[in-house]
Amino acid sequence: IANAALALVLAAGLAGSGAGGAGAVALALAVAGTGVLFACTAAIAAQFTESARLAKGLTAAVVGAAFVLKAAGDSASDDGSSVLTWLSPIGWAENVRVYADERWWVLLVLAAAVAVQAALAYTLAGRRDVGMSFLATRPGPAQGRISTAFGLALRLQRGALTGWTLSFAVVGVAFGGLTGGAADLVGDNAKTREIFERMGGQAGLTDAFLAAMVSVLGMVAALYIVASVLRLHGEETGGRAEPVLAGGVGRIGWAAGHLVIAFGGAALLMTVGGLGLAVGYGHELPAVLGASLVQLPAIWLLGGVTVLLYGAFPKAAVASWGVAGICLALGWLGPAVNMPQAVMDISPFTHLPKLPGGTGMEWGPVLALTAVAVVLVGAGAVALRRRDVLT
Repeated sequence: IANAALALVLAAGLAGSGAGGAGAVALALAVAGTGVLFACTAAIAAQFTESARLAKGLTAAVVGAAFVLKAAGDSASDDGSSVLTWLSPIGWAENVRVYADERWWVLLVLAAAVAVQAALAYTLAGRRDVGMSFLATRPGPAQGRISTAFGLALRLQRGALTGWTLSFAVVGVAFGGLTGGAADLVGDNAKTREIFERMGGQAGLTDAFLAAMVSVLGMVAALYIVASVLRLHGEETGGRAEPVLAGGVGRIGWAAGHLVIAFGGAALLMTVGGLGLAVGYGHELPAVLGASLVQLPAIWLLGGVTVLLYGAFPKAAVASWGVAGICLALGWLGPAVNMPQAVMDISPFTHLPKLPGGTGMEWGPVLALTAVAVVLVGAGAVALRRRDVLT
């Protein structure tokens, strides 16, 4: 239902901007079809694990692998014909060739993959025991070796952080490798050039492309910080936080361990992603790394929103995904459908300076977003300290 709604919004937005017709329908179906396909992938992963967290991790790994395959295929070929591109479901959406003599038959490939995965998910669900999984969970050590709240948070989140870090490194290098040929990729397509300029600023095409890719990394890192902060919510609702808090660990200390991983992890991701971009491009290491780190205030602000919702309104904490989703939609689809600036300004990423290139570093928005993030985190911590657990 969510993907169908997204398809309708996307098609209507393109039609409203004067870019409707068959291309709008093809793009809407390609985006929605890809979303439904990975939803079926998540349904399959859920049958193999007892933990929702592990199922999410497996699905994220599949999505990341598909993204890397597509990026590698695009680096090898500029027309989507690479075998690596065709191995990725995201590459199938690319090969629909929206607004370029659409290949409608590729949508049938997406539909067939959805049908196969959905049938497999239902079959597996019917064969496993309720509350169990096909992959058995291993017991932990007989004696605990964790003595601090931060150590506990690190133990719980180190796998996810490692996976995200490796993904950012690979994707950063892939994006950097595409940068040198940005002009060739865009060619004479004025609409594509306009989209990159709206995402990355009015500088030269190469700088605009780099700024757009940095922005993409920042918006993806926002998903990490939301997921990492919400681990607090999962620990509380799963009944694992209460025995920890019943001992000598206070709420703020317990939460602080996870928040250090969430906010510090976001900084690590953007550092690794920026280094990957610079390595793949082969130039401008300080400028590209600086541009990546400039994304942090917007990422931290969304993390602050998550902390506030969890601390003050724990039952509505999952709404953080909706906030992050709106920002991603504005950042990725807004430039394509030429959304009004007033709507684009809803996203904190819109207010960041477009680096590298652009008009240069502007400290005002960066400091303002950072200050708002600090206030949100503080308010969320105060609310968490005052409310009852699980209420």
